[in-house]
Amino acid sequence: MSKSQDELFRVVEYSAEAAERIGYSDYSYWKSVFQNFLKKKSAVVMTCIFFGLVIFSFVALMIGKFDYQHLVSESSLAFTAPNSEFWFGTDNLGRDYWCQVWYAAQVSIKLALIVAAGECILGVTIGCIWGYVRSMDRILTEVYNVINNIPMIIYMTLIALVVGQSFRNMAVSMICIGWLTMARNVRNLVLMYRDREYNLASRCLGTPVWRVLVKNIFPYLISVVILRLALSIPQTIALESTLSYLGLGLDINTPSLGILLRNARNYFLNYPYLLLFPAVIVSMITVTFYLVGNAFSDAADPRNHV
Repeated sequence: MSKSQDELFRVVEYSAEAAERIGYSDYSYWKSVFQNFLKKKSAVVMTCIFFGLVIFSFVALMIGKFDYQHLVSESSLAFTAPNSEFWFGTDNLGRDYWCQVWYAAQVSIKLALIVAAGECILGVTIGCIWGYVRSMDRILTEVYNVINNIPMIIYMTLIALVVGQSFRNMAVSMICIGWLTMARNVRNLVLMYRDREYNLASRCLGTPVWRVLVKNIFPYLISVVILRLALSIPQTIALESTLSYLGLGLDINTPSLGILLRNARNYFLNYPYLLLFPAVIVSMITVTFYLVGNAFSDAADPRNHV
C-alpha cells in the first residue's frame, strides 16, 4: 500500500544550537602539525636522540672525573687510550678527552641554536619586506647579489683578523651572512602569495600590511622556514668545524667540536680516538636534524592537512 507524502517525510525543526554544533570544526593548525609529525616514527626517534644528546652533554660533565681544562702534571699520561679512568682517553697535553668532547658539544650546539634563531628572525623579516614591498625589491636584490657573490671564507677571514676570534663575534658574523638563503626563499614565496585574491581583498578593506603578512601569507611560509631552520643547525656546526680546522673559528681556549677535529688532524693516524669521538657527535647532529627538519617541514605544510 502506497504511503502519502506526509507519511514519508517529516519537517525537522530548526535549532540554532544544533546547527552551530554540527558546523563546528575543532581543527587546529599546530595540533595537526604535531599529529602528522608523530606519524613519522623515524623522525620522532631522531628527535629523542638529539634531546638525549643535549641532556647527556650536561650529565657527562657532572659525572666526569676531571674538568675540561684540567691538565695532568704527569707527561706520561698524554695520549692515554680510553680506559676505566679516562673514558675517552687523553689528548696530547694529558687532558681528559671525555670532558673536552662533551663540553665542546655544548659549545657547538649552543652556537648552532643561536645562529639558527638569528638567521630565522633576520631572514624572515627581510624576506617579507623584500617580497611584499615593491619599492624595496631592487635595493634588496642588489644587496643580496653583492653579499652572496663573495665567498664566505673571505668574510670570516677578515672578521677573524680585524675583529678577533670569540664566540660572540663568530655567532654575529654567521647571522649577518647566513640570512641570505632564508630571505631569498621567503621572498620567492611572498611574491607567489602577495597578489592572491584574498590578499587583494584584504588590502582593499584596509587591512594593515603586517596583518596580511602574519595571517594570510605566513602560514604558507612555515614549512619552508622550519626546514631552513632545521638545516641551519647542522650547517652551522659543519661551518664552525671547517673554520676551526682552518684556524678561523673560535678562540683556541674555547673547546668546540671543530677545534677538537682540528687538533686531532696531526695525531689521528696513531691515536684514532681523538678524531672518532667528536666526528661521531658531529655526524649524529647533522643526520638527526636533516631527517627531523624534512619531516617537520612536511608536517607543517598546510596542503598536507586534512
